[in-house]
Amino acid sequence: MSKTKIKILLIDDEEEFASTLAERLELRGYETRTAVCGEDGLNLLAGETFDIAVLDLMMPGMSGLETLRRIKSNIPDMPVVLLTGHGSTREGMEGMRLGAFDYLMKPLDIKDLTLKILSAVGASDGKENE
Repeated sequence: MSKTKIKILLIDDEEEFASTLAERLELRGYETRTAVCGEDGLNLLAGETFDIAVLDLMMPGMSGLETLRRIKSNIPDMPVVLLTGHGSTREGMEGMRLGAFDYLMKPLDIKDLTLKILSAVGASDGKENE
């Protein structure tokens, strides 16, 4: 058992998807906050500390890649897992180049996402010792 809950920032413009995913993650013991656009997500990051961001790549307004750039510019060590729709593998690969931990295709399997989250947070915790 972990001493503190992993705190996740979920940024996705599909409000119903985001709230459902947040509920499913909370049922698994995670603390989750949601934002419906990159700008809102960046504002939350400016005021709170999160262990990881889960970020949709395809959003209107500020794109997921631009949001990722800004997250990495402000908080370089924050792990980010990207969510991509079918046909946007290229954007997922570009996100990895920009510093994302990994990406998953939608529709996603909650088990795959929780494994990525645990792996990403574990990897970021170990960076200080490298």
